[in-house]
Amino acid sequence: MNRKTVRIAMNGVTGRMGYRQHLVRSILALREQGGLDLGDGTVLWPEPVLVGRREYALREIADRHGLSAEHISTDLSAVLADPTIDIYFDSQVTSAREEALQQAIAAGKHIYTEKPTATGLEGALELARLAHAKGVKSGVVQDKIFLPGLLKLKRLIDGGFFGRILSVRGEFGYWVFEGDWQEAQRPSWNYRAEDGGGIVVDMFPHWEYVLHELFGRVKSVQALTATHIPQRWDENGKPYDATADDAAYGIFELDGGAVAQINSSWAVRVNRDELVEFQVDGTEGSAVAGLRNCRVQHRSATPKPVWNPDIPATYAFREQWQEIPDNTEFDNGFKAQWELFLKHVYADAPYHWDLLAGARGVQLAELGLRSSAEGRRIDVPEIEL
Repeated sequence: MNRKTVRIAMNGVTGRMGYRQHLVRSILALREQGGLDLGDGTVLWPEPVLVGRREYALREIADRHGLSAEHISTDLSAVLADPTIDIYFDSQVTSAREEALQQAIAAGKHIYTEKPTATGLEGALELARLAHAKGVKSGVVQDKIFLPGLLKLKRLIDGGFFGRILSVRGEFGYWVFEGDWQEAQRPSWNYRAEDGGGIVVDMFPHWEYVLHELFGRVKSVQALTATHIPQRWDENGKPYDATADDAAYGIFELDGGAVAQINSSWAVRVNRDELVEFQVDGTEGSAVAGLRNCRVQHRSATPKPVWNPDIPATYAFREQWQEIPDNTEFDNGFKAQWELFLKHVYADAPYHWDLLAGARGVQLAELGLRSSAEGRRIDVPEIEL
């Protein structure tokens, strides 16, 4: 068995997602399992190089996980100039991502990045063009389609369970504390538009690939955004004005005629089984899928409700649905996509979640904000390099 070391510059691992999902639960998890077997006698051994502005924070993470001093750096240019670095990964704040990705592409590094890839469509498309011209491979995190609940949903779609799909209704969100009397669960920049914050910028790229991959390309968008909580408190306990949207209510027309309606909010208290749920209704059956679970109701087992508000309901609607079994073991979604990307880079395995796919997400967010500002439905044109 031939072990090949793959050095990965990981920029932004001091943040919540970069640290937990990408470093700990993906790259370090791959090391714990002995590397990634390519199936040809080669095992990839990922070696992270932690990059960031705060050396003490990087050093603390490195010490915690047994990484040596050579695995940290505050000099991105020096790291990108290092010929032993194969891949550049970015999970920084959105406003810093585009420039760093441009530097990494110019240095000839393969790119794997969180979304959104840029603050605007032109910037996102330029990244895709630069990567194509340079001949480097790219991947954009699209973790939701690797979640157990949505994998079960895709199994149903592929098996023809729904018949003709009519509609998709999504509910996402939870209450993010304002930060005054309880610490906020999300960083303060998320609520400042000038720093690249906002729920549309954050979540519409997710909805683009979920809808595109499972149901069809988004043809048009009509959105209404809101800043429900106008004042919040930052990490130092200081009040600040929330200038970015914290809720968005979107309607998406899909290829094939289905309509999707998705509510996204950081100002909603959860009264559902999971933090995100999608209900899919079709002529032959319906399903409700969350992060991990999926329930179905087939046409043959659909009850016959009758509207009568004068009589209390004698049955529980949720109990009339059937749980879909796992039937397999589901790995962490972030790790699963990392494995696919590494196989794409080193074994030329098929992979289509690239920077152009990431640009589609940026496009939908941009058009969603424009739709809200102009109060109208906007067509979503197809994009290409």
